Amino acid sequence: MNNYSYEDYIKLKDQLNIYRRQYYTEDAPTVTDYEYDQQYQALLKIESQHSDWITADSPSQNVGGAISSAFPKFHHDIPMLSMDDVFSKDEVKHSVERIEKVVNQKSLDFNLELKIDGLAISLIYENGRLIKGSTRGDGITGEDITPNIFQIEDIPKTISLKEHLEVRGECYLGKDNFAKLNEQRLEDGENTFANPRNAAAGSLRQLNSNITKSRHLQTFIYFIINPQNYGLKTQSEALKQLKSWGFATNEKNMVINDFKQVSSFIDQYQEQRLNLPYNIDGIVFKVNNFELQNDLGSTVKVPRWEFAYKFPPIEAKTHIRTIEWTVGRTGVVTPTAVMDPVSLAGTTVRKATLHNFDYLRQKDVRLGDDVYIFKAGDIIPEVDYVDLNSRKNCSKQYIEPTYCPDCGARLVHLEDEIALRCINPMCPAQIRAHLEHFASRDAMNILGLGSRVVEKLYDLELVKEIPDLYKLNEEKLHKVPGFKEKSIQKLLENIQNSKNRSLERLLYGLGIRYVGKTAALKIAQKFRDLENLIKFLKTGSDLNIDTIGSAIQNSLVNYFENDKVLIMINELKTLKVNLNYLSKNTIANSNDYFYNKKVVITGTLKKYSRRDLTQILQAQGAIVTNSVSSKTDYLIYGSEAGSKLEKAQSLKTPLISEEKLNEILQ
Repeated sequence: MNNYSYEDYIKLKDQLNIYRRQYYTEDAPTVTDYEYDQQYQALLKIESQHSDWITADSPSQNVGGAISSAFPKFHHDIPMLSMDDVFSKDEVKHSVERIEKVVNQKSLDFNLELKIDGLAISLIYENGRLIKGSTRGDGITGEDITPNIFQIEDIPKTISLKEHLEVRGECYLGKDNFAKLNEQRLEDGENTFANPRNAAAGSLRQLNSNITKSRHLQTFIYFIINPQNYGLKTQSEALKQLKSWGFATNEKNMVINDFKQVSSFIDQYQEQRLNLPYNIDGIVFKVNNFELQNDLGSTVKVPRWEFAYKFPPIEAKTHIRTIEWTVGRTGVVTPTAVMDPVSLAGTTVRKATLHNFDYLRQKDVRLGDDVYIFKAGDIIPEVDYVDLNSRKNCSKQYIEPTYCPDCGARLVHLEDEIALRCINPMCPAQIRAHLEHFASRDAMNILGLGSRVVEKLYDLELVKEIPDLYKLNEEKLHKVPGFKEKSIQKLLENIQNSKNRSLERLLYGLGIRYVGKTAALKIAQKFRDLENLIKFLKTGSDLNIDTIGSAIQNSLVNYFENDKVLIMINELKTLKVNLNYLSKNTIANSNDYFYNKKVVITGTLKKYSRRDLTQILQAQGAIVTNSVSSKTDYLIYGSEAGSKLEKAQSLKTPLISEEKLNEILQ
């Protein structure tokens, strides 16, 4: 490090501040956490040797990032600090011994908790009611995001405690919801989120609270301001108290005072991290005793009583052979790197998404490059960075495609979209993708009509548009190579059964831009009949449905103004495809057992899939949520029910077994 000049230090500091702005303020990082951590550690080493170089704008002197001017400011009476990071077990041991030396106590109790990769939030309650929610911001001043905090289901809006209370924790986006969100953004031609943390931050800092609500954010609360005021002596006690008040807490924590146990805990979750439904990037070590925490105190940036062990990145090196461009049902053209097979996080990976051409150019990915790949959110394989040392001198930048890889039409950028689009409505790839979406499980659920079968039917000109699916017969299907009598009969039976699906499935299956499953269900529940919806849209009146904004309404209007769409709807009606909203009682009413009740489902049920039971309950007017809280009215449980059942029991939430459920629904 002695080779670094002052100019080198300033350059590194400025670059890190750019990375911080992208990460904290813009929610659009351009480097991985690991890359940032490596450069930040280099900065700390320089500053340890040249303390006279340190200025107030150094990342080492600041917490979080700049706050957005779009939100009111909120002053934290007690600063929301950051944490020191360590990157090896030796550093963990050294940090533990350092703390033990300061307090003059060996075998100190530490509470080990999973480090959730989310956005730090603060919640304030007065007289048992939630009155304020804010971000960490720069640690002293955060953003007042109270309206958006109220949209997060697992945050209790009222608690039994009537005293003033401030708690802090992490807001995060689960892996499944992260993957679905990025899928939708790709279809809509929008930039995808780099990781669940930035997706959570972008979702929580929306000016439209309905968008926040639609993202299904979750929380883990782990910190109480002035815990001694509530008779608490340790962090482990505080977590139990938080749970009893109705907050979502992560129960994968342990009080440890032996380094062998520490090492085992790290190994356990470093291995299991891929199987968790949320993203973690390390383990947090907290001195368990609050009195000792107070004795240790804090620096201007970090508490001296806690630190975090950061997991090493899960990466693999491979070689790019080619770049494929695929066309989605909305016409968005997406690049994918095709690589030499490589083992990554327990699976063999051959392809990695490159999102869009801007992303490809930003990463400077070229044919023949050696690259390091990782899994965004531990799910989606992505290119991290190129190994420039192995790049050949003859390497050339990849050229943006001009024409659709499937139909040859010229590609365009619509409005301010990042995505390239094929706007040819007759593009075969779009038609095939549209048909496949219509038949998908969450839409019309036509089993046996996957991408390969759709492609065969299209290539044989047996199906060109949705109504053609309902005109298939034995004679036509006998023309399909590999189709035997049994598979023909089964597919025809599944197509026939799909005619009886409820309206929300049809609406979703039509592939109307911005109309996802939740929006489709709410629209179907309100209008009950597709023709009623079409008539209403012609009036120009507001749909007036919670979370359904102008973008969705305008998309519906534009879609159903199209004469070809109206002809298709009439044809589906003639073919006896159901256009009505169906439920057990057709219309939910206040006499239904689950009407207006908040219900959570957990465990494995014999008679129902999770998806089917959710639809049955929603048809009765139930509000089906993912997390148990003090506001949950019922928990329906099957076999292998886990932490949700335990939490419901602790909150004395009414429980419904599958046997009892069958009696209720009879």
